[in-house]
Amino acid sequence: MPGTYIPSEYLPVLIFIIIATAFGFGALIIGTVFRLKKPYYEKLLPYESGIDPKGEPRTRFAVRFYIIAMLFVVFDVEAIFIYPWAIVFDKIGIFAFIEMVLFIVILLVGYIYAWKKEAFQWD
Repeated sequence: MPGTYIPSEYLPVLIFIIIATAFGFGALIIGTVFRLKKPYYEKLLPYESGIDPKGEPRTRFAVRFYIIAMLFVVFDVEAIFIYPWAIVFDKIGIFAFIEMVLFIVILLVGYIYAWKKEAFQWD
């Protein structure tokens, strides 16, 4: 229809966005109105497993922590690629099997390299 600039198919999406936004702001407002407001010293402290905090809250972490975290992310994400392959394994043939074996060999080489460089040692 000429003169209509918003397609009618997007109306349910717009309604959903409005309801979701209203729900989010409504939950924040209701929480602000009804929550208890009795601050005390222990409540205002940063939480460290029930132990009184010691030292600065913004301390530097060792580089080794970041290396281990990155290795975890890399190997975890790479392992996720194996699941879809395993689901369609019977339909994809021998070429995909050889590709996955090569993929796992590359992962294994990376794992051995990180192990030899002692990247998994937590000091």
